[in-house]
Amino acid sequence: MSEGLSVSLPLTLDEIDGPYRINKKLSEVAEQNLKMIILTSQGERVMDPNFGVGIRSFLFEQESPFLEDEIKNRINNQVSKYAPFISIGEMTVDMDSDAQSLSLHLVYSVPSAGIVSELTIPVSA
Repeated sequence: MSEGLSVSLPLTLDEIDGPYRINKKLSEVAEQNLKMIILTSQGERVMDPNFGVGIRSFLFEQESPFLEDEIKNRINNQVSKYAPFISIGEMTVDMDSDAQSLSLHLVYSVPSAGIVSELTIPVSA
């Protein structure tokens, strides 16, 4: 059985790591935490109803500069509260109202570990 930092989500059977695949690098844990914060809707996490950005809830909103600012503010607030070790750099939101989809692109870092990475999250209805 391998040693690691956390279980990798979604749960995936793995003969090498043990029953489930695990995250072995801090960069994997940081990316997974960031995804969970962004994709989880508020009220979805048991015992912490304030956790999550709920990015899917923005799919049917009218496109505007204010909406993009709201998404960015919500992400920054949630990350500073639930993953303060992650620093968000550049963030872009590309919305496509016709296709009822959006794409979120982040450049983030974990300064204490010298990690700089990028993450793109496509969201659709």
